[in-house]
Amino acid sequence: MDTMLNVLNSLPLQALALSAVVLILAYFYKKSSYSYWTKLGIYNANPTFPFGNFGNVILKNTNTQLLFKKIYNETEGHRLVGLHGFSTKFLLVRDTELIKNILLRDFDHFHSRGIKINEKAEPLQMNLFFLSGTKWRHLRVKLTPTFTSGKMKMMFGTLVECGKELKSVLQEHAGETIEVKDILARFTTDVIASCAFGIQCNCLKNPDAEFRQWGRKIFSPSFRMTVFRIVNFFSSPLARKLGLSFTPSDVSNYFRKMVNETVEYRENNNVQRNDFMQLLIQLKNNPQDQDNSVNGSRYKLEENEEDEKSFEITMDVVAAQAFVFFNAGFETSSTTMTFCLYELAVNTDIQERVREEIDAVLRKHDGNITYESLFEMEYLDKVVNETLRKYPPVQNLFRECAKPYKIPGTDAVLEKGMRVFIPVMGLHYDPKYYPEPERFDPERFSDREKSRRPQYTYLPFGEGPRICIGMRFGLMQTKVGLISLLSSYVVHVSEKTPVPLVFDNTFILAPKGGLHLKITNRPDKRR
Repeated sequence: MDTMLNVLNSLPLQALALSAVVLILAYFYKKSSYSYWTKLGIYNANPTFPFGNFGNVILKNTNTQLLFKKIYNETEGHRLVGLHGFSTKFLLVRDTELIKNILLRDFDHFHSRGIKINEKAEPLQMNLFFLSGTKWRHLRVKLTPTFTSGKMKMMFGTLVECGKELKSVLQEHAGETIEVKDILARFTTDVIASCAFGIQCNCLKNPDAEFRQWGRKIFSPSFRMTVFRIVNFFSSPLARKLGLSFTPSDVSNYFRKMVNETVEYRENNNVQRNDFMQLLIQLKNNPQDQDNSVNGSRYKLEENEEDEKSFEITMDVVAAQAFVFFNAGFETSSTTMTFCLYELAVNTDIQERVREEIDAVLRKHDGNITYESLFEMEYLDKVVNETLRKYPPVQNLFRECAKPYKIPGTDAVLEKGMRVFIPVMGLHYDPKYYPEPERFDPERFSDREKSRRPQYTYLPFGEGPRICIGMRFGLMQTKVGLISLLSSYVVHVSEKTPVPLVFDNTFILAPKGGLHLKITNRPDKRR
């Protein structure tokens, strides 16, 4: 304290006075800007100087994603909620009709996620998740054939083999309490490595396999990731100017090198595979192969001059798509399976009912998991849907207004560049749509119950033209993993299982410190 007083006493009086004036002016400027939403006739969610509605994010490193659920709960009765950051404004949308407008009807206004990429600093940012405008649209049309029913069937055998490997590895731990999230991530890593890259990495047998180590590094909480997440949230242009990236440089270098070597080997040795990588190679080598549906889209997306240039499928673009397919594929599916097993361990009656359905369907298919058998397991489908309701991998959808937009039913006009948030977690836990939302109840997804809810109250994969392109693959992978496990084992809560769960401060919703469950052999086999 004495040191601080000495410093202040040593400063010229004029400097102190100037500093005080600057602080006072800044305070009143921010207070004035805090009336922005009120002037538009939109509910203003009580911002406080200097961090607006996000002081806890800055000062306490609170999970930004879960914060929106809290704001959603506190603003019942308002269709729209105006929010303020340190120097930016946001709009949180609670009304399901307005959500439908943003994600579907008025997509031309909201095609961008508002992520300003710096492809020179980080080439892996040129992926389908980050891109917007014409670049996104061209890629989306070209990549969609990867996820047709025909392609899913061709990849299905690989999933089943990985499921058998999962069952085998679990036998080594039968009767023990294990950390299930890691072993399920090893399963999904094996699946994605094979289906996307044509690589047999054997992560299930070797937890320290190189591919798995790099996968861990992408999503492990770190100071770098925290800085990127906070700076990009409040100012993505600033994150771009500072050269900040979601992906560590060594991870980027590894995946780019690995993709280059894979493509070079296939082309030099004329290797053909029915996988994601093969489609990307075809797109790279046939740039003249344009799909007319791109230019015939009903959405007229406004672009800058750079976006209007021809979008070349380079090796870096190939690597970026393979990278995002790997990220989205292994982490979201493994966490969904983890949360599902947790709920089945807590709700043993539901677990037994799922197992009975699995037994009955597999008997019809000679004990084999087939592509067709997945569609016959209706209760399993409900269980997975309810898991995604309670634990959506991405808890909020975010969009940026591409051009001035008059909000239907109001006089308010959103300016270009305004960031809009759709609180998925808030909708999924709203008792108006899901009574007793904390309760795990698969029957919420019966045809009768679904017909009683408004559209756009269930958004684990997003909706509209930017709905998750790999949704069907992710669900297929999740179900094969669950069937493989539950057909041979029973999951139990153990003394290491946290009840209730605590979430980690990560972009993809995940249990803090993993999740421990006890795995035992089934006492009987009814197949």
